[in-house]
Amino acid sequence: MKIDILTVGKIKEDYLSDAAAEYIKRLSRYVKISIFEVKDEKTAEGASDRENDLVKAEEAGRLSRFVDDKAFLIPLCIEGDELSSEQFADTVTKIENSGCSHIQFIIGGSLGIDESLKKKGGLRLSFSKMTFPHQLMRVILLEQIYRAYRIKNNEPYHK
Repeated sequence: MKIDILTVGKIKEDYLSDAAAEYIKRLSRYVKISIFEVKDEKTAEGASDRENDLVKAEEAGRLSRFVDDKAFLIPLCIEGDELSSEQFADTVTKIENSGCSHIQFIIGGSLGIDESLKKKGGLRLSFSKMTFPHQLMRVILLEQIYRAYRIKNNEPYHK
């Protein structure tokens, strides 16, 4: 299985980079995982909805260069489905069993993900109704992917 994380912005904090690197290392025994980062757009304080939409569209254009039309696309968005870790593992298993060997997750910038990319997704996924910094979200996603593979392989994991 090949898994990509398409994300807006780079991780700037060493402790988050270290955590992401650790989960990527752990995941390497289960999947081939790649991270594709695109530049985030600066958003003016108090920007209009139109200006925010333009920012999201610009970021979506950058992300779209990495979208594989044969992959199962999962944008992370607040209005997405909330799954338990076990349900997430089952979802990954179902995607694999459907014959798809490539999953791509999308993490948007501070304004979220443009609707054009959300529409391409086979599943919209939410980790919470809360908002998380996209740098931290990358670590959370990597940890949950790792947990899903531990669950799928009947290996111990913390409940």
